[in-house]
Amino acid sequence: MSAPIPPSDASDDAPETRAAPVAPRKSFVRRHWLATTMLLIVGLPAVVLALWATIALSWSYSSGKRAGYVQKISRKGYVCKTWEGTLYTDIARGFRSDSFSFTVRSDSLARVIETLSGKRVAVDYEQHIYVPTSCFGDTEYFVKGVSVLPD
Repeated sequence: MSAPIPPSDASDDAPETRAAPVAPRKSFVRRHWLATTMLLIVGLPAVVLALWATIALSWSYSSGKRAGYVQKISRKGYVCKTWEGTLYTDIARGFRSDSFSFTVRSDSLARVIETLSGKRVAVDYEQHIYVPTSCFGDTEYFVKGVSVLPD
């Protein structure tokens, strides 16, 4: 009887000793190309818009106080409802010199301004420039407070 052949002496063309070729695994992006493309097309602009809005609404360009008579305040918008108002400033009793359009984001503050409509008030505001969409307000002046002034 002959001795078994050790594996090192085995022929390379024997089918039981030859390893099956393994295809290299594709990368995650190549395996999920459609999901990755959709994420880049939809997700990236959404993240950029959210970051832009956050920065624009948290950083105030200017702040101040305006005095006058609240002429109107109304809740506007199809999807994003905001309170929009107009304040008429006066130079002398009965003479209007300028109108000041503003946005109120707080419902409780808007109700207070609504009750003071027609009375002389001073509004505290902040100006936020480059807000990306009108969903946050039609104007760049956001009222933060209101106080009644004597006539």
